[in-house]
Amino acid sequence: MKTYEQDLPGAAIKFKMVAIPAGTFTIGSPVSEAGREEDEGPQKKVTVSSFWMSEHEVTFAEWDAFFKSMDVPQTKAIAVDAVSRPTAQYIDLTWGMGRDGKQPTNSMSQAAAIMYCKWLYAKTGIFYRLPTEAEWEYACRAGSTKAFSFEDNPQRLKEYAFFKDNSNNKFQKVNQLKPNAWGLYDMLGNLSEWTLDQYDPQAYEKLSNNAKDPLVPAGSRYPRVVRGGSYLSDAKECRCANRIPSLTDWNKRDPQIPKSRWWLTDGMTVGFRLVRPAQQPSKEDIEKFFALYLK
Repeated sequence: MKTYEQDLPGAAIKFKMVAIPAGTFTIGSPVSEAGREEDEGPQKKVTVSSFWMSEHEVTFAEWDAFFKSMDVPQTKAIAVDAVSRPTAQYIDLTWGMGRDGKQPTNSMSQAAAIMYCKWLYAKTGIFYRLPTEAEWEYACRAGSTKAFSFEDNPQRLKEYAFFKDNSNNKFQKVNQLKPNAWGLYDMLGNLSEWTLDQYDPQAYEKLSNNAKDPLVPAGSRYPRVVRGGSYLSDAKECRCANRIPSLTDWNKRDPQIPKSRWWLTDGMTVGFRLVRPAQQPSKEDIEKFFALYLK
């Protein structure tokens, strides 16, 4: 596996996919870690297969190639058996923070992020998806056991992450600060990132030691897991092990009835990044995946 650049067909846009080696790590946090939450334990050994992960969070330039494509039908509902794009935003979901092509795209539901992956699959023939919680934490740690991957001391967090202390209360352009040891930018801070997992506060209690590629599969729409903290987060919320359940409150000001399947009126801190597994699943398994997550 090698790091590569993916072209977006029909757009003069590329994004980098970083090769992440297979390995075993300890998921969760030790009881001694400052800021630790109960749902981060007990720690377990986990093995993760190799994959590629996007170097940075999906940007507005990348998202808009999908969102503004006139070749893709725009629907209010999410059509499981087709590629469709989100309805127009009914308010400015950047909340005045800007829509520069290098800023991370925000305020979309997990289903909208997965529909973007389905569009990429239709365009490129390559299966992209969101990371599992285990993949996300493994990539974030990049071989480290420290709270912030680089060290336990939050004083250096400003070198790696946009969070409450240095973000000016808004998300920032990607790739401005230091990457982690595996070349991934903004794993901590900037925007919180969707994972595939259903949130279960006892997930690690149920997890067996030496589990391979664990995943809590999709169930109800809420709660799902986001990771990494955001531009509004305290340092403790930007730790590698921190788990954030999605909330119905992220759509409390949604004027649509029923609530939008695409947008989060109060989830302005949420974005996503992509994963590509080293071994592409079969066409049948890919179809089952999209049917499960877009139902």
